[in-house]
Amino acid sequence: METWAGFCPGLHLSLGIWLMIAAHTLQNAKAEITCASCPSPLQLHLEELQLGMRTDPTEEPGTLKNIQVEFREVGVTDQYTGVDDENETGVSIEDVPRFSHHVSLDRVSAKQDAQGSMEESHRGSNEAGEPGKGEGVALRRAKRSGPEFAELSENAWTGVDAGAPEDRGSLLDGNNKGRSEFRWNRDDGRGNNRQDEPKLTSSTFALTGDSAHNHAVVYWSGQNSSVILILTKLYDFHIGSVTESTLWRSTDYGSTYERMNDKVGSKTVLSYLYVCPTNKRKIMVLTDPEFESSVLISSDEGASYQKYRLTFYVLSLLFHPAEEDWALAYSHDQKLYSSVDFGRKWQLIHEHVTPNRFYWSVSGLDKEPDLVHMEAHTPDGNVQYVTCRAQMCTEANRNYPFPGYIDISSLVVQDDYIFIQVPTSGRATYYVSYKRESFIQTKLPKYSLPKDLHIVSTDEKQVFAAVQEWNQNDTYNLYLSDTRGIYFTLAMENVKTTRGIGGNQMLDLYEVAGIKGMLIANKRQDNQVKTFITYNKGRDWRLLQAPASDLDGNDIHCILPFCSLHLQLQMSENPYLSGTISTKSSAPGIIVATGNIGAELSYNNVGMFISSDAGNSWRQIFEEEHNVWFLDKGGALIAVKQPSVPTRHLWVSFDEGRQWTQHSFSSVPLFVDGVLVEAGAENQIMTFFGHFSHRSEWQLIKIDYKSIYSRKCTEEDYQTWHLHNQGEPCVMGQKQIYMKRRPGNYCMLGKDYSRILSAESCICRAHDFECDYGYERRGDGNCRPSFWFNPSTVSRSCSQGQNYFNSTGYRKVVLNNCTKGVKEMYTARKQQCPNRPPKGLLLTTRDGKLTANLGNNVTFLVHLDEGDSLRTNIQLDFGDGTAVSYSNLSWTEEGIKHIYKSAGIFRVTALAENTLGYDSTTLFLHVTCPVEHVQLLAPFVVIRNKEVNITAVVLPSHSRTVTYFWWLGNNTEPVITLDGSISYTFSSEGMHTITVQVAAANTILQDTKTIAVKEFFKSLLLSFSPNLDEFNPDIPEWRQDVGRVIKKALLQVSDFPEEQLLVAVFPGVPTAAELFLLPHKNQSEGKKKKEEELEQVSDIIVSALNQNLVEFELKPGVRVIVYNTQLTLAPLVDSNPRHSSSAMLMLLSVVFLGLAVFLIYKFKRKIPWINIYAEVNQEKEQEMIGSVGQGDSTPKITLSEFSTSKELMEKELEARVKRGVGNACESTREIPNCTSV
Repeated sequence: METWAGFCPGLHLSLGIWLMIAAHTLQNAKAEITCASCPSPLQLHLEELQLGMRTDPTEEPGTLKNIQVEFREVGVTDQYTGVDDENETGVSIEDVPRFSHHVSLDRVSAKQDAQGSMEESHRGSNEAGEPGKGEGVALRRAKRSGPEFAELSENAWTGVDAGAPEDRGSLLDGNNKGRSEFRWNRDDGRGNNRQDEPKLTSSTFALTGDSAHNHAVVYWSGQNSSVILILTKLYDFHIGSVTESTLWRSTDYGSTYERMNDKVGSKTVLSYLYVCPTNKRKIMVLTDPEFESSVLISSDEGASYQKYRLTFYVLSLLFHPAEEDWALAYSHDQKLYSSVDFGRKWQLIHEHVTPNRFYWSVSGLDKEPDLVHMEAHTPDGNVQYVTCRAQMCTEANRNYPFPGYIDISSLVVQDDYIFIQVPTSGRATYYVSYKRESFIQTKLPKYSLPKDLHIVSTDEKQVFAAVQEWNQNDTYNLYLSDTRGIYFTLAMENVKTTRGIGGNQMLDLYEVAGIKGMLIANKRQDNQVKTFITYNKGRDWRLLQAPASDLDGNDIHCILPFCSLHLQLQMSENPYLSGTISTKSSAPGIIVATGNIGAELSYNNVGMFISSDAGNSWRQIFEEEHNVWFLDKGGALIAVKQPSVPTRHLWVSFDEGRQWTQHSFSSVPLFVDGVLVEAGAENQIMTFFGHFSHRSEWQLIKIDYKSIYSRKCTEEDYQTWHLHNQGEPCVMGQKQIYMKRRPGNYCMLGKDYSRILSAESCICRAHDFECDYGYERRGDGNCRPSFWFNPSTVSRSCSQGQNYFNSTGYRKVVLNNCTKGVKEMYTARKQQCPNRPPKGLLLTTRDGKLTANLGNNVTFLVHLDEGDSLRTNIQLDFGDGTAVSYSNLSWTEEGIKHIYKSAGIFRVTALAENTLGYDSTTLFLHVTCPVEHVQLLAPFVVIRNKEVNITAVVLPSHSRTVTYFWWLGNNTEPVITLDGSISYTFSSEGMHTITVQVAAANTILQDTKTIAVKEFFKSLLLSFSPNLDEFNPDIPEWRQDVGRVIKKALLQVSDFPEEQLLVAVFPGVPTAAELFLLPHKNQSEGKKKKEEELEQVSDIIVSALNQNLVEFELKPGVRVIVYNTQLTLAPLVDSNPRHSSSAMLMLLSVVFLGLAVFLIYKFKRKIPWINIYAEVNQEKEQEMIGSVGQGDSTPKITLSEFSTSKELMEKELEARVKRGVGNACESTREIPNCTSV
């Protein structure tokens, strides 16, 4: 099983470290370790490690430098395991545990390793080793192989004499140790320190000339290849890029190296190295994009290169698991490219792809080997799951396996499963596809209510998931699924998380390599953290028994359950340091870990412990923390002190840690930054990487450890070992017998040998079965239904005449091989499907929303909890006069689609009916048409304490789907209505602002008007010469500007204060306006006097209008005359010289009066101001102010003379009809018909 872990192995033995330089004091020296070789981008960093300013590599000597270690893999063979199963090197495929504690918990959605996609995606921000900007990743799996390469940084020490290395160490946690603790003779361990220690054959090579380079990438392919490639770089922290690089190549396992700069171009700056996982002779090297964007390709293990230009900057690469020339490249601008000729030519696959959410096809599941799974963004910001072929990914060739949108960064394609998370309101919903079948919603216990879920593992025919439930903060619950990945049951509650170096949370969970079903976890229980172990995939857990004695042979009194052994389940971010726990599949039963003895887990007073019998018993082997590796396929153990302590010795044990022998590998103590321990090759070679001091070059020490073996093992050197659980021989339904070398035999295993001698199935017993979905284990050990689960529920797919399996409340642990016994009693029983009425009918839309845009397809989903789906009729009434009927539920599996032709709120009803009964359900769907315009219609001047109508005209018009928010006067809260009109009374005089906001679907528009509120006022209706209509665009801005010009012209003929005169131009054509004369604010004057003043001013203005004295220039050559549209009798005598006689004036007056009467009678509905007077005469409303003059020649102004909201709306609509607007839904753009129901 593969898992996410902080241990981030890659494909093969290859290593890289980058150096970060930070000046600070010796007492605070720390190491910052970053791991990015996991398939999704993982970069861990200390939150505040920079105790001094980072300096460039040219800084003054004598400064203490910080180190940062980052590991990146160079190639991917298997997109899930990251290893070539046939030719693994470094750590064999079974060696790395399937999950370890360093399972990073950074994101909410179901995340995992993005199938080993060369996780360089964070290089956009810190691409050459720039610290502190890495992205965290959710629940990372540990690969079962060492990384393809890792990056080493120089651990430089200054401020102290280089000749005293014992004074220059610092611990990773910053706790400086005194010199007395740096012991070189005994402190490396307990055991027999032989006087005549064997000498190891070793050779040292220094990367001469690269002392300024603070970043190195090392690649060693293994497979008996003698080629090692090293890329060193100078990263300038001031400019944030690589400025120099050197490529080294060795053909003799690292004894000597050759500079390759001339082969790649002396001025070429290289940034990253990639190796094809299926053909290690093929290598890609990327140039630094600050200088050029190119790729150098080699087909002879780096002996020669060809350069090809790129049009994009590669952030990450993903090689095909089978085809050596196929690769995917992800660019800095979120584009995905494919190449079928090993990077020589690239073709665009898709734009807007989510980082690390693209996958190659899985052999045996996907039909086309070049199929690409990806998560892509739509133009409107949604995310979809897309598949297409790498070289044929046009829009027509793309498929969308999940018919809907998904959450960002939630797509996981892993083994037999595909996981997605669907955006829903309030709760997370997860779907799974098993073996490329249709997606089905996963079933967690009903009230787990996950706020965070991560896929931990999928490769043992079930899914391990870590779920943070609604009531958890720093712990997760571990769930296991059935084979299809649908139904999940609880395996352990409150698994502890640990804050990683980069601030990422890590899950304290570890699977022991080589023993199926064996897990170790740290659980928070009663405010204490304790270590538990299980041998049956979480069905049963128990504490670890502490050792009986310490290193000195003193008895340890530790009684369960009050005291036990607790382990730190931390895999190292540096895959070439062993971390706090190690196991190996070729050495079954051997567990080496850092831990403590007591009531709970502690990080103080820790030691190293080992178990030789799969966790049943433990022994202490060191008092201090060591890195421990397995040599010779697990036949021997090698231990080296933590890298913060310089050393020249290593310790070897041939008897599973009981006795240790010391060996020298260097004449000068070395700060060990990493160790490559090769597996799978005939030559027993390991390589130490490190440095002697801050001034020294990179040191690569090649060690041939053949000399520590006396001979090759024979059959007499092996013995059998029986796996057991506290004496119980049946583990996972089998009695397993292993073959392992006899402890203490100094012989070399050489080639692999059969590790499981025999596996005999056991009789099934209760511990071989776990609780089924919907059941919980009670105190008596039996599984009972949860309070929310109805065990009598039968799936709707179960039709009359068919059979179904009725759960007994138990299911056998996946991959458990027991037979007979209680198997029949606990196995689900086959029963005949009952005939039952429909129950639990549920109607939803595909996207879970209750809104839809007019003209768009709406997909309805019908779900039935109970009932015979094949014999149940389904009827769906869409609420718009359309209905459909289906003879059975199977016809509705893909959803029922419908297009609404009008806007409104529709009652959608579903009915499920069979011969035994029926069930129905209803939803209300809001179908909206986009709002493009809103206009607020309100009087310009109103009377105080008099109710006034205010209307909002919305285009296109809809009813019942628009919400109106009215902000009236100085109110701090709006009045909310579903109607476009509102009545309001203003209680105080002054200028009041009215704002209406119209909300429809995702659109909010608003319009604002200012209304003058007065005790009384005077008004005149104005008209204009016809030439003004030719220039009237009928928009609010034009009306405001023209009103201002009219006001200016009126002020020229009257001595009336500007603030008391208001001109409002009406919408529509012909152009008309209303003149308002407002009383002044002098409180000392009475109302009657103010009325008289308004009448006097009115007389003056009317006189000027009647004499055509009010005019304005609209544009050069266009003069507009303003008229008074009120009908008055002309004087009998006119002194105007333009008129020849009084008789002519009388005649003209009579003719004009006759025409006016005819027009009033014939066209009164066409002239708004005429209509007003008709209403005045009919309604005889109360007078608001006195007459204009002393005579009766001018009518009195009444409330009905002011345009009502209805009339103003009519004017607006008439004007739009004349201008071709017509239908309220029509506009300059094509939009759907918005007729409401």
